[in-house]
Amino acid sequence: MECLCCFLGFLLLTARLPLDAAKRFHDALGSERLPGYVREHNRLSGWSSDENDWNGKLYPVWQWGDERWKTSWKGGRVQAVLTSDSPALVGSNITFVVNLVFPRCQKEDANGNIVYEKNCRNDTGLSTDPYVYNWTAWSEDSDWGNGSGQSHHHVFPDGKPFPHHHGWKKWNFVYVFHTLGQYFQKLGRCSVRVSLNTANVTLGPQLMQVTVYRRHRRAYVPIAQVKDVYVVTDQIPVFVTMSQKNNRNSSDETFLKNLPIMFDVLIHDPSHFLNESAIQYKWNFGDNTGLFVSNNHSLNHTYVLNGTFNLNLTVQAAVPGPCPPPSPTPPKPTSSLATTLNSYSNTPVPAGDDSVEQSEILDENCQIYRYGYFKATITIVEGILEVNIIQMTDVLMPVPQPDNSLIDFVVTCQGTVPTEVCTIISDPTCQIAQNAVCDPVQVGETCLLTVRRAFNGSGTYCVNLTLSDDTSLALTSTLISVPGRDPASPLRMANGALISLGCLAVFVTVIALLVYKKHKEYKPIENSPGNVVRSKGLNVFLNRAKAVFFPGNQEKDPLLKNQPGIL
Repeated sequence: MECLCCFLGFLLLTARLPLDAAKRFHDALGSERLPGYVREHNRLSGWSSDENDWNGKLYPVWQWGDERWKTSWKGGRVQAVLTSDSPALVGSNITFVVNLVFPRCQKEDANGNIVYEKNCRNDTGLSTDPYVYNWTAWSEDSDWGNGSGQSHHHVFPDGKPFPHHHGWKKWNFVYVFHTLGQYFQKLGRCSVRVSLNTANVTLGPQLMQVTVYRRHRRAYVPIAQVKDVYVVTDQIPVFVTMSQKNNRNSSDETFLKNLPIMFDVLIHDPSHFLNESAIQYKWNFGDNTGLFVSNNHSLNHTYVLNGTFNLNLTVQAAVPGPCPPPSPTPPKPTSSLATTLNSYSNTPVPAGDDSVEQSEILDENCQIYRYGYFKATITIVEGILEVNIIQMTDVLMPVPQPDNSLIDFVVTCQGTVPTEVCTIISDPTCQIAQNAVCDPVQVGETCLLTVRRAFNGSGTYCVNLTLSDDTSLALTSTLISVPGRDPASPLRMANGALISLGCLAVFVTVIALLVYKKHKEYKPIENSPGNVVRSKGLNVFLNRAKAVFFPGNQEKDPLLKNQPGIL
């Protein structure tokens, strides 16, 4: 009896060994599920059932937390980053991208090997070996690179051989994608991309899991696992951007009255599934202006009243698709000839005009209508609508500064009264800012103010002037030419006046000396009254000129002094 029990135990043990060794994909890849998960799913195009056997000898499976994960990669742990272009409209393609992030100072080279970056120091310092994994050398030392279909390690976990594409020998990572009870295998480098058609994907959020293996001689080692949630929907993913001139913050959905708002519809369709579809945009702005239907994704609308309004947009897309098979219709009473023909058909053939109508229905392209919706609550308020510079005046300073010019800008605006004015002075291209100044504004009921700004030196400047309040910001720009100023102009004007007066004095002095010298010599005096008068007048002129320019010389002509008859 005891021997019989031992024999039965041995049989049970030997019967269980193949079950442990022959794992299935859903055992190897994990069984994490989202709430509401259903085991049975439609077949995904190009994917395989996770009920298939998994080659655990070639691709070992480690539970999360296993100590072997710590040594699965030389120099640290590899992280896998999984992204997708979700959400996806049902029927379109959704794309998943996996990027491997290696430990510090490691990268993949052009041959697919993992090497250390030059002059990069990690925790262990600079490495003398340039390679982390030299898979090219491994291929040369083994039959990996001979392309032989007999190599048992050139296969995926389910036993399917690697595709021998151009450059496949440089692909040293195996990626296994798993979702909805099905898997997809891909050989690649440090980044791979996989697209999935969503025609048979259950609507709602779904989970994608990816396990990554690296080459290790004639086997593979798991190095990373990652998962992400993606969404498949039967509604068109719609986003709307709203922008308005002079609006200070469009993200708060507060806009200005009497200024057009630009609405731009963005349809999330990265796989271009709707490229051949006829799309209509139906707008209701909530201000009793009616329904607007457009084929353009952009539209302007102006609210003329303050308040809160409910915006509603419906996007309709007619997606071309195959027509469903026509449902059989009961035969109608026909002639004996028609009845005879019908008896030889598998499908009933309508008689008379009905046959023409049936052919037209079969030839017609069928369409599937998909809809997308967008709603928003918009607040309309008063704001600064427009700003203009109506005058620019050069300010004359009592004491001119050589490197500083003041200019007054007379500014008007429409709408609400601003609370702040800012100016940005830039180069002539308006690209490089040189100075920015903001000041509070104190104005009355009408918007008219003078803004004084200083310019450092002569030249052409771009001036951006903005008026703002809590909700709006209005901008205007202008180019201004600042003339050059002579830094020493007041002093030079005074010096010029002094030099001119000095030159005039010298000129008069020289003339006076010449005239004086000419008439200094003694001449006999004739008893001519006319000559006496002219001589006396000339002497008086010369004496006065000498007294002005030579005040220290009071000499009189002695000859004239001793002639009493002449005085």
